[in-house]
Amino acid sequence: MAIISSRHIRHQMCIDELRKLGAKVTTIQGVMFYVKFEIGNTRLAYMYHIKSDNTYYLGRAKPYCMTIGDYETEEDVVEFIKNDLEHFKNAMNSKNFNEFIKIDQSVTKLVRNFEDLYLYYNVSKGDIDEIKKEVEEVIHSIDDIKSRSKLIYNIPLLLQKKGSMYKE
Repeated sequence: MAIISSRHIRHQMCIDELRKLGAKVTTIQGVMFYVKFEIGNTRLAYMYHIKSDNTYYLGRAKPYCMTIGDYETEEDVVEFIKNDLEHFKNAMNSKNFNEFIKIDQSVTKLVRNFEDLYLYYNVSKGDIDEIKKEVEEVIHSIDDIKSRSKLIYNIPLLLQKKGSMYKE
């Protein structure tokens, strides 16, 4: 006789919820999950896995890679994905959407190049200070643009949980 745990039932309910949203969900060895959406010409994909402490680690894989963070329950992961999907669908209405995606992909490449710099090169203090100054200028520019742009969504409290990329 097969015994089905409550965790397995909850997991199946979460997978079903994602599929109702239009996701294709692939399970990898029972602990990692690839969640993929196709919205028009845009692919949106997430990876999450069950950690050893039975919490969940979530990242966005497409249209660009981004660490999202840790969540207590799989339901929290699904809730994040639902919100993120809604935000992407709205953002896709912008005539600037493709430019934003290209910029974000460049930022991802920038992070990889920066990591290569400090892992594989002996960089002078002056060069580090120069990079730090330029990064601070970009952050200031983004904050300035946000302050003069219309807010269309508040960041939901769920996204501000411990370990989330939105939590500072």
